[in-house]
Amino acid sequence: MKNSTKIIVIIPAFNEEDSIGLVLNDIPKNLIDKVIVVDNNSSDRTAEVANAAGAVVVEEKQKGYGKACLTGITHAAQYEPDTIVFIDGDYSDHPDEMTLLIDKLQSGFDMVIGSRALGDAEKGALLPQARYGNILAVTLIKLFFGFKYTDLGPFRIIKWHKLIELGMIDENFGWTVEMQIKAVQNELRIAEIPVSYRKRVGVSKVTGTISGTIRASYKIIYTIFKYLFV
Repeated sequence: MKNSTKIIVIIPAFNEEDSIGLVLNDIPKNLIDKVIVVDNNSSDRTAEVANAAGAVVVEEKQKGYGKACLTGITHAAQYEPDTIVFIDGDYSDHPDEMTLLIDKLQSGFDMVIGSRALGDAEKGALLPQARYGNILAVTLIKLFFGFKYTDLGPFRIIKWHKLIELGMIDENFGWTVEMQIKAVQNELRIAEIPVSYRKRVGVSKVTGTISGTIRASYKIIYTIFKYLFV
């Protein structure tokens, strides 16, 4: 049965031609009104594969995870959504579990984070640098902002008007932590639920490289302290 709530899925994607079709195929289409794939200056066939799978493809030349998400939000506005789901294009999350996030949100929450830490993560899916980086980040958020998260997982759902009220601005690695801190500061009703996690298709552009790990870690910690003094 089609959900009465208008739900838009936003997928930032950079060189994910081997995985984006798998992601799109597993999204529960009976619940979703539109899927927007933001092609973040890919050099492969990501856009072509996504278009063939029925997604709305939006181009964003400026590289950056947050920038792609922001572009997706701007494009989604024309559809007047009630709810936005964010999920990565690498097939590490399980798109079919979107129903779990939707159900949890509709039980009385404003934002729901899919927690890999609480769920079933395939061995080797979460690299040590990502696992320990998450632990450090959520510990600092608990210490400084008083809310206990378990993960900065990219698989998340949020009510549209609450998302807009957050005034998201980060254009790269600080995107997820910015949203979670601002959600606490804006007193959103927040929940986490366990989600499954598997090894991504291909190599991570962030934790798969030393330079990516360092840059992401720095930006996440910087963002936490930035909003501590806002």
